[in-house]
Amino acid sequence: MPRNQAIMECTECHRRNYTTTRNAKTMPARLELLKFCPHDRKRTIHKEIKGK
Repeated sequence: MPRNQAIMECTECHRRNYTTTRNAKTMPARLELLKFCPHDRKRTIHKEIKGK
């Protein structure tokens, strides 16, 4: 399957808050999404980190 699991990390507190999947063939670049960070209690940019 071409879908990979992506672990999302907050750019401000650097905690790993979310996981999602992405299609590796159609989206070769890493994801950047605006998500709610429960530790900062605001919406921040979450970037995909390198997985195992």
